[in-house]
Amino acid sequence: MAHSAGWHNEGVPTDSPTDPETTSPADSDASGSAEDRVELPAVFRLNRVAYFTVPMVAIVCIILAGTSLVWLGWTLAIPVVLAVWIHRLRTVVTEDGLTAVGTFGSAAVAWTDIAGLQFPRWSAVRAVTSDGERVRLPAVGFHDLPRLSAASRGRIPDPFAAADEADS
Repeated sequence: MAHSAGWHNEGVPTDSPTDPETTSPADSDASGSAEDRVELPAVFRLNRVAYFTVPMVAIVCIILAGTSLVWLGWTLAIPVVLAVWIHRLRTVVTEDGLTAVGTFGSAAVAWTDIAGLQFPRWSAVRAVTSDGERVRLPAVGFHDLPRLSAASRGRIPDPFAAADEADS
């Protein structure tokens, strides 16, 4: 998988004491921030728990196909399609910008074109371009902002860090 070493999808560092990427911001000097710790390309994928839906859907499809294999046999393909879809959805952060890989295609947005992020209720995060277009960023949630900010090298601000600085 293309996960950045030492980071889970939720942006929480691993517990490995030998992992150089798990040093806290207090351990690093003024020039070494979280922005230096994320390897690019940083890939945001759906949580692996999403794969638990595949066997559940398979059981339902087997029951349906068992009632009439001639008419409902095609439903046996649904779990396979679901697993491929879960694996395909991702957002990739590179030095050049963001690439959102969706169900039927992908969209690349350069850093210079990004005006901000939008967080619609009950929907995926969207990158808003300078011309007003909204690009859905699959597998990115509000909880991913610290890692997204680090991967973007500060181009996308981290509201959690700003709140921590305001508290201290």
